[in-house]
Amino acid sequence: MNTATLELKNVSKLYRVGKKAVHALNPISFDLLGDPARIITVAGESGSGKTTLASIMLGLLGPTTGQVLYEGKDVSRLSGAQYRDFRKNVQAVFQDPFAVFNPFYQVDHLLEVPIRKFNPGLSKVARRKAMEEALEAVGLQPSEILGRYPHQLSGGQRQRINVARAIVIKPKILVADEPVSMVDASLRANILEALVSLRENHKVNILYITHDLTTAYHVSDSIIVLYRGSVMEAGDITKVVESPQHPYTQLLINSIPWPDLERKWDNQQYANPDIQEISGAGCKFYSRCPNRQSGCQVTPQLVPLFPSHLASCLLHQPQANLDSNLTQNL
Repeated sequence: MNTATLELKNVSKLYRVGKKAVHALNPISFDLLGDPARIITVAGESGSGKTTLASIMLGLLGPTTGQVLYEGKDVSRLSGAQYRDFRKNVQAVFQDPFAVFNPFYQVDHLLEVPIRKFNPGLSKVARRKAMEEALEAVGLQPSEILGRYPHQLSGGQRQRINVARAIVIKPKILVADEPVSMVDASLRANILEALVSLRENHKVNILYITHDLTTAYHVSDSIIVLYRGSVMEAGDITKVVESPQHPYTQLLINSIPWPDLERKWDNQQYANPDIQEISGAGCKFYSRCPNRQSGCQVTPQLVPLFPSHLASCLLHQPQANLDSNLTQNL
């Protein structure tokens, strides 16, 4: 049995504001195996816990309960050498393609720093070759990029360079937090193609954080749908998107813009949701659910509905002889 490269075991995150507690992430368990490489999407609206989950996986934020395991070892207890290996093999691409660049340095500096940090024995020629290979892997021509300053680059180029910076040291896992949300629509395809290429050609496992189910559908193998820190639905990307079983997933899909030339402004219907929320136990989506009923005040469990398809909704009954383990369904 293969040891997962990165594993979350009952990880949760709780923030306290005065005497009140806010559950940013409820207990969740899943892992990323080294082979075969996959792209797993974590989707949900703002405030659903996506970035909290990513920060915990990267070791930037400690969990309130549970463990993050890197190759079977608790990240919080890694030795110096082990933590260095974790940092090398679990890399991140953040949302803002502008914030990572120092305007006083050329692109070469951004790419060379991680090489010097994690492969200090490489010669200047070897470092140059590694930088060129990383740029080519994300669809950029080294001759057009190296030697340039950030202000000479477009947003799409900057974000692809950001991806190149993450992969220049050949990590096993890439955590991409909303990598295309701040670039033009015309450039998103290039960045998404780069992520798919990393999975297929470089065997990099990718956790793709997004609120956009359209992009998730085109690049992902599996999906986890979060709402207020809880998993609403999860499984194979095609099954979840084409046949959503949870009302929240259905809402996300229905919110995807679709032009209707016959629709008049005066005829539009505006939602007037009940914003009152249940405190304590109960379905997190209760106050917004069109199918809510009294039984929903009991916290639903994530149960298998079909092979590779889970949902946490009392409207559905679990199917017998199917595994309810989240990892086994991703």
